[in-house]
Amino acid sequence: MKTLIFVTVITASLLSLACSGGSTNTSPNTATANKAPANSTAANNAAPPAKADEVPASVKAALPGAQTFTAMHKELTDAQIASIEKDTGGKVTEKDHHSYPGFSTVNGTKTQLGSVTIVKAAGKEIIVVYENKEGSPSIKEIKAEGVPAGFLNQFAGKGHDDDLLLGADIKANGAKDDVAKAITDAVRIDVLSMQALYGKAHSH
Repeated sequence: MKTLIFVTVITASLLSLACSGGSTNTSPNTATANKAPANSTAANNAAPPAKADEVPASVKAALPGAQTFTAMHKELTDAQIASIEKDTGGKVTEKDHHSYPGFSTVNGTKTQLGSVTIVKAAGKEIIVVYENKEGSPSIKEIKAEGVPAGFLNQFAGKGHDDDLLLGADIKANGAKDDVAKAITDAVRIDVLSMQALYGKAHSH
């Protein structure tokens, strides 16, 4: 009788061990499995910085404090072109507009320092540096070799709401009349293009 009881106890113990071994929890840690990669949305939505050879040296020189640039290529719509040409009396020569926003990162915070465009007029390369003013691009400064500073400095602070007309709010100020007119007209078209593509919509 004692032998039978002893065998029964051993058998029950073995069955208990087998059951517990077969019920091991193999499901993954829920918190770990469902955890999304940090900053995944920001990483997917952020525009990649431009390659070094995509950013002209003149653009980098215009925003020396920028650590990275983004090469932006946006097409003006036919309606936007028609509106710009009507307002300026000029001709939009390129539908694909290029601009180069420059950024600086300090303590993990990325800040846009401005945006640069290159305008061709009177056989010269005109560097236009923009800053944001109440949601609209505003000229911070203009640079061009061989053009009097007294003429170029007049553009600072002007935007799409300004006339930007030679003889009105812009004077030749030492620049040849034909050069001054060509640059003024080209810059005005660029300002309206920047506003159409990146400016905050508002009514006058």
